[in-house]
Amino acid sequence: MNQETLDRFAIRELIENWALWRDAGDWERFATVWHDDGVMMATWFQGPAAEFIRVTQEGWAKGVSILHFLGGTSIDLAGSRAIAQTKMTISQRGQVNGVLCDVVCTGRFHDFVEKRNGKWGVVLRQPIYEKDRIDPVDPAAKLEIDQTALAQFPKGYQHLAYIQTQIGYKVKLDMPQLTGPEVDRLYQRGAHWLAGQPLHNWRD
Repeated sequence: MNQETLDRFAIRELIENWALWRDAGDWERFATVWHDDGVMMATWFQGPAAEFIRVTQEGWAKGVSILHFLGGTSIDLAGSRAIAQTKMTISQRGQVNGVLCDVVCTGRFHDFVEKRNGKWGVVLRQPIYEKDRIDPVDPAAKLEIDQTALAQFPKGYQHLAYIQTQIGYKVKLDMPQLTGPEVDRLYQRGAHWLAGQPLHNWRD
């Protein structure tokens, strides 16, 4: 195999390890998928990877259930940098107005990854939230949703935001969706990253 093929395999393995190790609670190995300056952006958390691991562990201890399922990956490779986009679903289970529910959000992980000292790692993970839905675990249960509250959240992840606010998280309201200025800016940042430009502050 040539080096480009090996790099593509390594990046794909990195993305798969992220989901497997995070969802299994294998925190020691999960920490290895990130570079030291890695950043996680999510609806309920934005910040350094080390802090993300810590608060995720705290959530586990409180019974927060968030799982991930991966689909295909497309990798734009430019030397020691790459943008990897991976189809995914985020599945969260929890109480919504007293009814146990599953929320499933479909989208993409948009990952800024880099090879440093021979090792690929995540520098920035920014999910793109495309659409979601909510279902009671018991089909016979009657679920009542505050439609006014639901309408305050972006369409791509409104049900996910609804359940997360119910359990006390503060949700970021300008995350990238299938279309819109936020995802356009993300694509532009990705192009600049591949061209060798610095990533700058993750809050930008």
